[in-house]
Amino acid sequence: MSNFALGSYMPMDSVVHKMDPRSKIIIMLLLMISIFIPSGITGYICIGIFICFVLFLSKLSIKYAFRSMKPMLFMMIFLLVINVLVIKTGIPWIQWGWFSIYSDAIYQTLYIVVRLLYMIIITTILTATTKPLDLTLGIEKLLKPLEKIKFPAHIIAMMISIALRFIPTLIEETQRIMNAQASRGVDLDNGSLKEKLMAILSLIVPLFISAFDRADQLANAMEARGYNPNAQRTRYKVLKMSSLDYIGLISSGFLLILNIAICFVL
Repeated sequence: MSNFALGSYMPMDSVVHKMDPRSKIIIMLLLMISIFIPSGITGYICIGIFICFVLFLSKLSIKYAFRSMKPMLFMMIFLLVINVLVIKTGIPWIQWGWFSIYSDAIYQTLYIVVRLLYMIIITTILTATTKPLDLTLGIEKLLKPLEKIKFPAHIIAMMISIALRFIPTLIEETQRIMNAQASRGVDLDNGSLKEKLMAILSLIVPLFISAFDRADQLANAMEARGYNPNAQRTRYKVLKMSSLDYIGLISSGFLLILNIAICFVL
C-alpha cells in the first residue's frame, strides 16, 4: 500500500463507493464552500462530524485519511512561524525579550490548518472511493453544458483525472530519488543553507525529468491506442443517480445552509 493516500483508489464495498461520481464531486464542492464560510468553531465542528460520518460510510480509517497530510506538515510549521512573527494582536501568551506569541497568531494558524485538513481529507475520500475513469466521466458530465460555448469539457476532465492519478506516483518517485541521493552521500537534512539548496536542486532536476518522461510515455500510449479527444465516444458504463446520491446532496446542501446561518448569527 502506498504511503501517500491522496489520489489512490481503494477498492472496497461501501456506500460511498457505490455513489454516482457526479454527486460525490458536487458534495465535495459544497463542503469546500462550507469550509470557507467563517462560521466559527461551531461550524467547523459540524463539518468535522459530517466528514467523520462520510469516512465511516466509506470504510476508510482516519489514519488512512491523515496520511495525506504528511507532505503538508512543513507548510503548516512554516505558516505557524510566519503568523507568530507577523500577527501581533490579541492576548500575549508568551513574552521573552523581543519575541512574543499572541493569541490571534495561534487562532489564525489553527483556522487555516483545520481548513487545509478538511479539504485534503475530503479530496482523499473522493479519490479513494472513485475509480479514475469514473471520476473523468463524472467531471465531463458536469462540464457538458459548457460545451455549448466551445468549452473542452472532456479534455479538462481527462487532465484533472490524470493529475490526480499521478500524485501518489510522483510522491513515490520523489522518495525513490531521495533514497538514491542519500546512498550517494547527499544529506538533505544537515549542512548550510547553500548546501541544502544544492541538495534540493539535485532532487528536483531528476524528478522533473522523470515526470516529463512519464508524461511522454503516457501520451505515446494514448496515441498508439487511437485516442482522439474530439471524437464521438461511446460509454460502457452509464451514470445513474440513486436515492443515496440525493440523500448525500441534500445533506451537504443542508450543512452549507447551516454554516451560512451560523455565520449570520455570529
